[in-house]
Amino acid sequence: MLIGSVCMSHSPLLDGVRAPVEAEKGFRQALSRVHEKIAKLKPDLIVMMYPDHVNGFFYRLLPSFCVGIEGVSVGDFGSAPGALSLPVPAAEELAEFIVQEGVDTAISYKMALDHGAIQPLELLSENHEMPPFIPVFVNTAFAPRPTFARVRALGRAVGKCAEAHPERILIIGSGGLSHDPPIPALAGADPQVRAQLINGNDLTFQQRFARTSLVMQEGEKMMKGESKLRPLNPAWDQAMLDAFTTSKLDILDDIPDDELTRTAGRGGHEIRTWFATLAAFDVVGGYEASVEFYEPIEAWLTGMGILTAIPKPAA
Repeated sequence: MLIGSVCMSHSPLLDGVRAPVEAEKGFRQALSRVHEKIAKLKPDLIVMMYPDHVNGFFYRLLPSFCVGIEGVSVGDFGSAPGALSLPVPAAEELAEFIVQEGVDTAISYKMALDHGAIQPLELLSENHEMPPFIPVFVNTAFAPRPTFARVRALGRAVGKCAEAHPERILIIGSGGLSHDPPIPALAGADPQVRAQLINGNDLTFQQRFARTSLVMQEGEKMMKGESKLRPLNPAWDQAMLDAFTTSKLDILDDIPDDELTRTAGRGGHEIRTWFATLAAFDVVGGYEASVEFYEPIEAWLTGMGILTAIPKPAA
């Protein structure tokens, strides 16, 4: 049974760079409210719609969607590393259900999850133990990305699967809002970077440290107005939140990916996870959403938003 959802931004700098006091305080207060809502919903299982940041998926094999059956946390940007205890039978069943609903998805018995999946779980389980979760990867980092129509189809398949089971299922959409992380592109990359983007070899300690340091420096530069990354776009963020709260899930259907990049940054494509999450409610007649928090936090390089939703009450 689909009982609700949480859509929320993540940031690699959340624990590494201090944001303005009032912004950080507001974010933490919003998390506390969401903790209370989750506790009242009493989920038995979580489905995590998440993006990757060139840590688990690479150009050697890049699916639009992938359901994790077994996996590990890579432990980037402060998230806990190690093997994950995923609910294997439930994950296998979800993958099969999605395919039978006409949405092709890959599966992985060796999925590597980064902070895009793990950070929200850690943030939302600070006050209570979270139930088992099934990770569902949505490609947002590299072209060709799935269309928003296919993303919504994925979400509807997940929602239909949830409704077919007695377990109380919460869906989390992790990503967005506007941000432009310093992720390398394949075009024009030097041979070493190109090989990494294609082959995805494990990073050495020095390489992982260098990547972390680069991102942290960008947070400091953004606050000083010295960053060359695209700035945050609060107007776009608010337009997305308005669309979500009014169930206008086709708002980006006619927007080319390159235009979305120019408007919301390379990380803006992560908004696909929110569309997938909220589309799941199509099978129960829609949803009611509440914006719990929004603030463009330059120190965290991200338009930080949190939105919760529950099925719309029957008329």
